[in-house]
Amino acid sequence: MIFLNGDWMPIEDAKISVLDRGFIYGDGVYEYVPVINRKPYRLLPHLARLDKSCQEIGLKNPYSVEQWSDIIKQIIAKQSFDDQGVYWQVTRGVAKRDHTFPKDVEPTVFMMSNPLPKLTQTQIDDGVACYTYPDLRWHRCHIKSISLLGNVLARQHSFEQGGVECVMLRDGFMTEASASNVFCVFGDTIVSPPKDNHILGGITLDGVMELATKSNMKLVVRSVPEAEMWTADEMWLSSSSKGVLAITSLDDKPIGNPLHRGKPGPMFKKMFAIMQADMHA
Repeated sequence: MIFLNGDWMPIEDAKISVLDRGFIYGDGVYEYVPVINRKPYRLLPHLARLDKSCQEIGLKNPYSVEQWSDIIKQIIAKQSFDDQGVYWQVTRGVAKRDHTFPKDVEPTVFMMSNPLPKLTQTQIDDGVACYTYPDLRWHRCHIKSISLLGNVLARQHSFEQGGVECVMLRDGFMTEASASNVFCVFGDTIVSPPKDNHILGGITLDGVMELATKSNMKLVVRSVPEAEMWTADEMWLSSSSKGVLAITSLDDKPIGNPLHRGKPGPMFKKMFAIMQADMHA
């Protein structure tokens, strides 16, 4: 069952006008929250980010935090599987095709839930391959917009070479991946690029930083030049669907210091265990 504009229905019965601005312009925002054993993980930060995205594009958030929470609770209960990924989006609604914002138009709200993707044991034990890609997206990547063509092209580039994700580079610095944030580890210090307009403020990114601080792991927020990125002792991906995952190959070159080159490092293993415990608490 999916949720569409206040109604519940099978996804096969869902219908949205071809004049919806999400279809015509990609004019909307979205969120995705992982659900572990029917419990949404870090739901309130996701709802806060949705509200911020709505504000950034001048779109009225159609529901309060309490209303969103209730709808999400309902969709979780309607599924037969315990671990889920709940996706929802809000568009500016249906109107004649005109670039300017329409007046007195109700937003379109769509929500669905699917089984939560699972990391394979091989991915956990061996890490994954990624490929670099120039970050050619717009300058407002901090908005969780449904306009994702730049991310799609970056992910496809990596996919065609057998990679799981990309690592995007802009003006000589590492930014993020197509659907993940990226961390580097230098020695015993975790380094995360600052959350500016070129990076989406990941909820799992915030979770990693919070858990690292609580666990007395060293953490620094600063820009990472491309040249320095290649010298990292470890690299990680973080996202709502992955948690944390080690990058062990980048552009077909092994990542890591000589003690564990091409394999997940000790800092990743510690953070992975901490994150899994937090997600399943």
